[in-house]
Amino acid sequence: MTPEVVLSLFGEAFWLIVVLVSVIIVPSLIVGLIVSTFQAATQINEQTLSFLPRLLVTILVIMWTGPWLLTKLTEHFSNLVKNIPYLIG
Repeated sequence: MTPEVVLSLFGEAFWLIVVLVSVIIVPSLIVGLIVSTFQAATQINEQTLSFLPRLLVTILVIMWTGPWLLTKLTEHFSNLVKNIPYLIG
């Protein structure tokens, strides 16, 4: 296995991680920004007010995109296992 192949595999895995995590985190960040803007406008400094909507959005996003996330992860590992003979030799 050459260093180029290792770097290619690492790059693909890293990009997959970035995509999967960003699908979950970006909606939570957007909701957090909206709630923080609301808190700043109304001067309400309650920690649970920003935590609960982000938690609910994160759970809903995981429920909604869960099958797609699992499919992408399964495809990546399936391709990796199928290519083991080519990667070793």
